[in-house]
Amino acid sequence: MRIAVIGAGAVGGLMAALTARAGHEVLVSARGEHAEAIARDGVRVDGGWGEWVASVQVVSSIPNPPLDLLVLATKAHDSVEALAPWAAHDGTPVLVLQNGLEGERAVRSALPHSPVAIGLALFAVSLVGPGPISVTGPNGLTLGGDPAAVAVAEPLVRAALPAELVVADDIHGAQFTKLLVNQVNALPAITGLSVQQTVGDPSLRGVLARGMVETVAVGDAVGVRWGRIGAVDADAVAAVRSGGIAAAAALAQQLAAGMGDVPNPASMLQSIRRGRTTEVDAINGVIVDLGARHAVPTPVNAALVSLVHDVERSGRFLDPCEVVAVIPAMQ
Repeated sequence: MRIAVIGAGAVGGLMAALTARAGHEVLVSARGEHAEAIARDGVRVDGGWGEWVASVQVVSSIPNPPLDLLVLATKAHDSVEALAPWAAHDGTPVLVLQNGLEGERAVRSALPHSPVAIGLALFAVSLVGPGPISVTGPNGLTLGGDPAAVAVAEPLVRAALPAELVVADDIHGAQFTKLLVNQVNALPAITGLSVQQTVGDPSLRGVLARGMVETVAVGDAVGVRWGRIGAVDADAVAAVRSGGIAAAAALAQQLAAGMGDVPNPASMLQSIRRGRTTEVDAINGVIVDLGARHAVPTPVNAALVSLVHDVERSGRFLDPCEVVAVIPAMQ
């Protein structure tokens, strides 16, 4: 197959490396020093799935059709700009590998004739410098969406991914569960700590748990049919719904334990370290927006959005005590 990965950062770069290792022709778009390193040295992968170097083609202009699959792996807020040059590939199946809910909408607007599959990555991966990618959590992926796109993406991903692939009947329910899991993302960006360190701090764990309770309340108000993401399923969501902050804190500890001993910086902290805009608006921000539409208060998520943007502007991480002092108490 001939595949183009739009946005070969941590997740996109790993998918490019996996599919190239499986024998496919892989074209990638990337930026700056990272693109130069890939063009010069290939995509270098280490960590939980072994070590290898994948040879891929870095494209500076849009390749001519045909392509068998487009993979959109930019941050959600970059989707519209990233897709605009690819209009000639309208009709090509697209696999969206992003956090948040907006990637599918961006594809349907930019490429209205392309069927869309959505991939929810459970593996943890870090871009450790221009070029190298480290798999710190060798977990699986959940896939769903338009049947025509899933029919192309499923055999490709199943053959390339050395972990479980789950095909979801309701990918949108699974996306919302991923938003719940991704509540672990903002606090590392604010504090500079890993996910494991964040969850291990009792005061930060309390903040995280309150944000998770808000997320469940918003999803319920929206009418989400909660799907399974890894070990988090509708029963786990129900436990948070009934058990509140204590149950959410226990779920956070379960998620951190599942990440193993290698410090997981989470994607937002990686963006902060590279001087890039984070995806906090696509994760916590969407909870705030949906909460406002459905009259569900989301003060913790709103505060997390504000604090992440403060760190983006200032570059200064906050101590846990500073975070706790400004996060409003849940009533």
